[in-house]
Amino acid sequence: MKVLRVAAAVVLAVLLVSAMGFAWFVHRVAEPARLPTQADAIVAFSGGPDRVETALRLLADGRAERLLLSGIGGGANLAELAHLAEVDPRPLATRVTIGRDATSTRGNALETAAWARANHVRTLLVVTASYHMPRALAELGRALPDVSLYAVPVVPRDGSAAPLRLTAEEYVKFLAAETGITALLSLRGHAG
Repeated sequence: MKVLRVAAAVVLAVLLVSAMGFAWFVHRVAEPARLPTQADAIVAFSGGPDRVETALRLLADGRAERLLLSGIGGGANLAELAHLAEVDPRPLATRVTIGRDATSTRGNALETAAWARANHVRTLLVVTASYHMPRALAELGRALPDVSLYAVPVVPRDGSAAPLRLTAEEYVKFLAAETGITALLSLRGHAG
């Protein structure tokens, strides 16, 4: 009987800590951006609506000197991407790098780290979906510990929150990133 009570208490404690962690995560996802007036650079983790467009508009508005569009698949070029953002690509052409190697959030972070070091970046605006931001910052923080990161969360145009299932899945992935499990998995050849 005593073993059952201890086991039940442990399970209850784990559930309580998990629920509190998830509540913290949901709150963090909803935090608004607090941006410096100027940063060295911007990175957009592609893979969802409005991320690339938001980053291109920030660059066009003079919020940073350069931009990395990380994880751009296929043959998309700057002219096509700028058209979607409704910005003129000509003045941005020498300031935008299109990264095509990343296929995961960890890959985005590694691609960004190499680019940031090559460009002497000390302050970085990070553009990705609001629900994805905690994991993106965890991976980038590990890859770029000496760079100040500023979140630019992208929310759906209708202002709605991500579905609960997507948020819960992202929370689990965030925990894996925060604890370094994604780094271990990438060393073993699994997606990160």
